[in-house]
Amino acid sequence: MKWLFIHFLLLCSLFAEAVPDIRTIAFDLKIPDISKEKPGPGKRVKLKLSKYEQTDLFHILYLPKNWEKGKKYPVLVEYAGNGPYKNKFGDTSTGEIEGSVLGYGLSEGKDFIWLCLPYVNKEHNANQKQWWGDVEATVNYCLEAVEDICWNYGGDQENLILCGFSRGSIACNYIGLHNDKISGLWKAFLCYSHYDGVRQWNYAGSDKKSAFSRLKKLANRPQFIIHEKSVKETRKYLNEVLPEGNFTFVDLKFRNHNPSWVLRPTNERKIARKWLTSIVLKK
Repeated sequence: MKWLFIHFLLLCSLFAEAVPDIRTIAFDLKIPDISKEKPGPGKRVKLKLSKYEQTDLFHILYLPKNWEKGKKYPVLVEYAGNGPYKNKFGDTSTGEIEGSVLGYGLSEGKDFIWLCLPYVNKEHNANQKQWWGDVEATVNYCLEAVEDICWNYGGDQENLILCGFSRGSIACNYIGLHNDKISGLWKAFLCYSHYDGVRQWNYAGSDKKSAFSRLKKLANRPQFIIHEKSVKETRKYLNEVLPEGNFTFVDLKFRNHNPSWVLRPTNERKIARKWLTSIVLKK
């Protein structure tokens, strides 16, 4: 019995080594540096809601390189992963919204507005780096920021796509489906690595019953769900609780827990972009 266990561990180790590292594929995209200029085509800037003007709380807006005033653009709204995080493969996450990359990689910096939102630490009026901070304040911040981007920068209210990595992936449902008001914003969702309800975490409402109460608000809207190595666990969960759901499942054939696959010419990025284009064009 002991020999079988050792053999199993060896097989697991060999499998882990067989799964390629994302760094074997070179970058073909680079996120623009944050500019101190006003928002404009191809610029990535920090903004604050008026009520938080004197605080450390902010969001980041990127207008596509082909942006023109008066035109409408679909919006990729993104939530970041937890921080501080580091694994044995050298994957890291600071928990800061500056580290978000999905929206840029998926759009290649054109045709889409990209909005990175904070989780609100209400006590310090600052961006929360780990888990949710104040959930209600985070939800309200999202509602106000999205309204501002649609009103002032041409965001298309009919084409809002929520996306996120790790904590941000869970946030697609945990924050994005928190109540009817915020739930009603989204046309579709892209969830990379982890999913609300698949496992229980150390915060209130992470249990399956609570997660399902949020999931019911999804209705038949599409979700693109991708996970490093395999998405099997999330697929199994959703096949059990919402078998009629409009889900696209993709295995990311890399071992890394980081979102840089969208900044590299991966096949999975090609699939995600094709899905995204089909969603945006669908009336």
